Amino acid sequence: MDLEQQRILVQRAQRDINAFGELYDEFYPRIVNYVLRRTASVDIAQEVTSVVFFKALENIGRFEWRGFPFSAWLYRIASNEIANYYRGNGHKEYRFDEVVGYGAFTIRSRGSEVVDLEADLLKREEFLTLHKQLSQLPLKYQEVITLRFFEEKQINEIGEILGKPEGTVKSLLHRGLEKLRGRMT
Repeated sequence: MDLEQQRILVQRAQRDINAFGELYDEFYPRIVNYVLRRTASVDIAQEVTSVVFFKALENIGRFEWRGFPFSAWLYRIASNEIANYYRGNGHKEYRFDEVVGYGAFTIRSRGSEVVDLEADLLKREEFLTLHKQLSQLPLKYQEVITLRFFEEKQINEIGEILGKPEGTVKSLLHRGLEKLRGRMT
């Protein structure tokens, strides 16, 4: 879905809840995968993602189009909700090899979500080590690294998602990668 199609659909969703359902169908897999990568827990990812879409639905009328993908707004809400979750529950370390069914979410039937098993990720020791080290970094570094390398977002979009200037994003990314490299050696 290109930016113009998103803009039109968002405008419709501001007046019609059924159009919001189309936004949900389009963006749910991306947001739940982002939350899953950040939390390493299917249950937490589903819980946080449901809050993200509830808040998006509740606030869609106040959404202002700024030329960025609609997903940037959803990622911002998701980042805030992940931070809220950790503040409320204390930061817990999770291991991907303990997560049953970690992988990309796909919607196989309307209203149901299924974890698409990706056994090759579970078997890669490098990935497990990387995630363990990434999860031990401060949340601000986890956010920028995950958005840049797992979600493949551009610096300007990460800035929009996190509400930070591009220079700050670049600085956080650089410092986070240095810290991660240090932990990996």
